[in-house]
Amino acid sequence: MKIRIAILGSGSGTNAENIIRYFQGHSTMEVALVLSNRADAYILERARMYGIPYIAFTKTDFLSEESILPLLDENRIDFLVLAGFLLQIPEALIQLYPNKIINIHPALLPKYGGKGMYGNRVHEAVVAAGEKFSGITIHYIDEHYDSGSIIFQTTCEVLPTDTPHDVAVKVHALEYQFYPQVIQETINKEFGLTPDIK
Repeated sequence: MKIRIAILGSGSGTNAENIIRYFQGHSTMEVALVLSNRADAYILERARMYGIPYIAFTKTDFLSEESILPLLDENRIDFLVLAGFLLQIPEALIQLYPNKIINIHPALLPKYGGKGMYGNRVHEAVVAAGEKFSGITIHYIDEHYDSGSIIFQTTCEVLPTDTPHDVAVKVHALEYQFYPQVIQETINKEFGLTPDIK
């Protein structure tokens, strides 16, 4: 039996595709479902291309326990991964999946986090502040934006000449390199699995 992962995203889904590819043929875990709060989000098309079931839902549906919890149960989802997902996670979902929902943030939390801080807004703030480093933070989800316990951080240098786009390129490279690996390690830890080499 494999640990079944659901990916939640609101945008183009580049991180989601990277995660899907990483877990293809994995012995103990698989991406079993892709969910989005936007019916036109390209993440759904990426799921379709890889033969992963996908569902779009409204914000109202997501906040309703009667809608989202049965959906996850029907699909036998064990672990949730946020990849550019912009809605706040309902408390009922956090309680149902304790330490089994993780997110990636494109900065070094606790700096540049919180409601409204996502995507290019983060990189613009980093550059405007004259930061010498940025990076990624992978963390557990709690009832507040970007405040759950940190699982992993790594950095990249921000040069004085870097634009927000330059920083975004560096941060995306870190996301693609580390997020799937940290997902695997976190699942091993939370489910008591023996670490394995993919």
